[in-house]
Amino acid sequence: MGVDLRRGALPSGPDTAGARPDPGPLPAGPPKIVGIAWGLLILNTLGSAGAKTVIPLPRSLIQMVTMGALAAAFALALAVNLRPRIRASAYLLLLTLLLVPSVIASANLESGFGALFRCARLALFVGTLWLLSRWWDGSLTFVRSHIRMYFAVLGSVAAGLVISPGAALPELYGGRLVGALWPLTPPQIGQYAAVIIGLTVLLVVGRRTDRASAALVIVPSLVLLALTHTRTATLGLLIGLTLAIGSLILTSAAARRFFAWAVLCVTVAAVGFGSALQAWFLRGQTQEYFTSLTGRAKVWDALLAEPRTTVQRLFGTGLGDKSFGGLPIDNSWLAVYHEQGLTGVVLVSAVIVVLGGVALLRPPSVPRACAIFLISYCAIASYTEAGLGDASPYLLHLALAASLLAAPAAPAVATPLPAPAVPRRRVPRWAHGPEVS
Repeated sequence: MGVDLRRGALPSGPDTAGARPDPGPLPAGPPKIVGIAWGLLILNTLGSAGAKTVIPLPRSLIQMVTMGALAAAFALALAVNLRPRIRASAYLLLLTLLLVPSVIASANLESGFGALFRCARLALFVGTLWLLSRWWDGSLTFVRSHIRMYFAVLGSVAAGLVISPGAALPELYGGRLVGALWPLTPPQIGQYAAVIIGLTVLLVVGRRTDRASAALVIVPSLVLLALTHTRTATLGLLIGLTLAIGSLILTSAAARRFFAWAVLCVTVAAVGFGSALQAWFLRGQTQEYFTSLTGRAKVWDALLAEPRTTVQRLFGTGLGDKSFGGLPIDNSWLAVYHEQGLTGVVLVSAVIVVLGGVALLRPPSVPRACAIFLISYCAIASYTEAGLGDASPYLLHLALAASLLAAPAAPAVATPLPAPAVPRRRVPRWAHGPEVS
């Protein structure tokens, strides 16, 4: 019995003779255009407000680039999935339902016509994710695209630091690292660095990449994270990695070794460099300013004390720029409550609970560990960062987690062909022998 090794061919032999592959299987892997569409979604969520750049970029130009990236991502996703085939996803269903309170509140135009524009952007963002869900099969393909694109963004930050250190470390931000070529704030840079560090570490622990390639990503990202002095990203990275690697300890010797070395390094750092770490963590702030979360608590108290109608409590005031009284809210839950009401808070809570519950039910694996890291990081960052209720990097991180938790696509099943009918030959009467009377 011979074996045909051509792609898509079936072994020959008596058990498969006359068989043909099922005509509707999913492709073996997503085409390159899918990774490009994912990168364009990341470009769309970079934002248009931030530090002053070396070459002044008009905000209208930046918005044109980011919105053009979203439109291009949707067009590419539709082109590669022309006869839309999607995979059922509770995450995407909840995001689609989140559009309902957003549109209801924005229709009052309390936040201006910009609210309706943001609703259209969120709808296009969710629609693109629906089209890309066809390739959500629990593999690490989107993880690699995520790391590559955010590493390219960090590369622009590093280039700005080399070209103009003064613009990259301005006094306006207390000497913290910002984007000098593209307007990125320290929390944004810290978030991107922490996410790709965590994902790359998990790929190394799971032996899905070599150490040399991982070091090229982790080391410069750690340097940039340290220069941003971003506490939320640092805590999210440490806690998220602890939970993710903890999910692999029982089944992976590499995870156990990494966890033991990590505990040893943290202990040595805490003993030997405790004062330096404390100074880095406080960023020169007073204890009172630190306990008020750098002034965020005053904005939160004012937002909660604001009188609201029943409709505003249920559906919010419409999608805005995540600010209250001209100051940033910097809390995803309060931002969702302000813009999408209690309905939005319930839906966003359901997103975290559903993804977390599915992750706990999956067997230990590297994709599951990556999903746990992303979910826990977003949950931690939601306390001091806004973004869970609108098109943002946090929704993309959670979309990546949803793709990692999706069940693998079923393999193509060979369908046997009916045996061809063999015509019966007419036998002459004399061939049966002499008749016996």
